[in-house]
Amino acid sequence: MDRRALRTRRALHEALIQLIFERDYDGISVADIADAANVGRSTFYAHFTDKDDLLRSGIDHLRAILFAEHSSDIAGETQAERRPLGFSRFMTGHIQEQLGLYRAIMRGRAGPIILGQIRQFLSEIVRKELIASSGNKAAPEITVQFVVGAYMSVLTWWLDRGAVEPAEHIDAAFRSLAERALKDGR
Repeated sequence: MDRRALRTRRALHEALIQLIFERDYDGISVADIADAANVGRSTFYAHFTDKDDLLRSGIDHLRAILFAEHSSDIAGETQAERRPLGFSRFMTGHIQEQLGLYRAIMRGRAGPIILGQIRQFLSEIVRKELIASSGNKAAPEITVQFVVGAYMSVLTWWLDRGAVEPAEHIDAAFRSLAERALKDGR
């Protein structure tokens, strides 16, 4: 993809994020996004089929960032150093850095769609972490869903309370509780 196309796509993503801060997702039109990005509607449609496609693209971008961060976090760790649930550290930190965006997402109708996508890619990460930390070839799906469900509940609770506690405290508390539950459940 050439630089102009990348710039345009970035401008459209940023415009959507800005508009999500201002109003509910359902109240945002393609014309609103194009205007905020300072491009024409035809330019929008040259890159995306609709605003949901733009939203999915943004989620895919987030997924790529989180996978890259997660991979670099664990790249230098040995098997003995690797702890399960390491995703919590980088995910909670990322959310704290992008707090305004996540608050806007949670209050809008797009929230369940986005949270479902986050749940899906966290399941992939957690599955890999559990396999790597246990040395097994597979992780029981119920264990993966338990960890992801617990994390999503803690995350929602934290955001609903205004994310006043530092991300490090949320991460430490989640990991302590979840690791204990995983150990007791074996």
